Amino acid sequence: MSIDGAGRGSGNRSAPDLEAVIVAGGFGTRLLPLTANRPKHLLEVGGVPFLEHQISRLAEAGVGHVVVATSYRAELFEPILGDGSRWGLRLDYVQEEEPLGTAGAIRNVAGVLGPDPDGAVVVLNGDVLSGHDLRAQLEDFDTARNGRSVDVSLHLVQVEDARAFGCVPTDEDGRVTEFTEKSDRPVTNQVNAGCYVFRRGVIDLIPAGEVVSVERETFPELVKNDALVVGFVENAYWRDVGTPAALVAASRDLVLGTAPSPAVRPAPGAQAVVDPSARVADSAQVDGGSVVLADAHVDADARVQASVLMSGAVVEPGAWVVDSVVGPGARVGAGVRLQDATVGDGARIAPGSHVEPGTRIDCGSVA
Repeated sequence: MSIDGAGRGSGNRSAPDLEAVIVAGGFGTRLLPLTANRPKHLLEVGGVPFLEHQISRLAEAGVGHVVVATSYRAELFEPILGDGSRWGLRLDYVQEEEPLGTAGAIRNVAGVLGPDPDGAVVVLNGDVLSGHDLRAQLEDFDTARNGRSVDVSLHLVQVEDARAFGCVPTDEDGRVTEFTEKSDRPVTNQVNAGCYVFRRGVIDLIPAGEVVSVERETFPELVKNDALVVGFVENAYWRDVGTPAALVAASRDLVLGTAPSPAVRPAPGAQAVVDPSARVADSAQVDGGSVVLADAHVDADARVQASVLMSGAVVEPGAWVVDSVVGPGARVGAGVRLQDATVGDGARIAPGSHVEPGTRIDCGSVA
């Protein structure tokens, strides 16, 4: 890959020419069994499929065309998300025949992006919930540095303990100097937050049809070849929604208003989001930022706290569900106590069963 860093930039942007790619091809292994039958990007978080949060944010920032780069269960995306008209934008889908990695997935959709090499393309990891100011990042991307246009901008967040992350150090001008692996002695507390702005021409430099990692190959090579890669540091709300515990936490934060999203606007002081078709007994208690989706039932004297009940789930009398996810059509038997549990589609937990905290129960199984 080579680049001369001589893009001209495009100044103020408007919806028709501003494009975005959502990388949504992962298998969601860390979220099993919830992803056994659907991609993680369509799991409900805060009461709506996760990608609705990202598409809403893109629309709010003025994006007019979004491409969803799919792979696993690709056929499920369009029936749920549609053509983008409800967000006032155009939504396209491009499926990988074989997984191509994060950069490969971006390159794979190049054929449906506009041809202007100086255009801006926002790229989002499909499992990150963020409240950062995307408009401000775009404005920063359009700000030349010493007469040079920015080639790639990365949203960076500062974390208290960076040992679990690869780090992204920048110089005094905000230019990325290197990408480092996880270390017990991190060189910086700045980490990649999964939102990028690419100069359109840079995407065409990624090898087509090959498995390529944007984090481990594309970005380091751009820096090595003197491309202008900058960090946009903003410590807004940010969460990788890649595990059941993280999904529960993100959903809770959206309901309680800790995490901002144009797709979810709970009433002030709300403790739960309950679908109108769900049934919650008068003596049941649903709170702590819980979500109860369509046709779910919470029976008498049951307690649901900081949890997600997916469509058709049932919590029988006297059961407690805390910090857990109960999949579609699953049933939690009377008197059962769930803590940090993940229950797959259609699973059954017999009344009075003892379930260890942190348990994952496979789809269709009986516990």
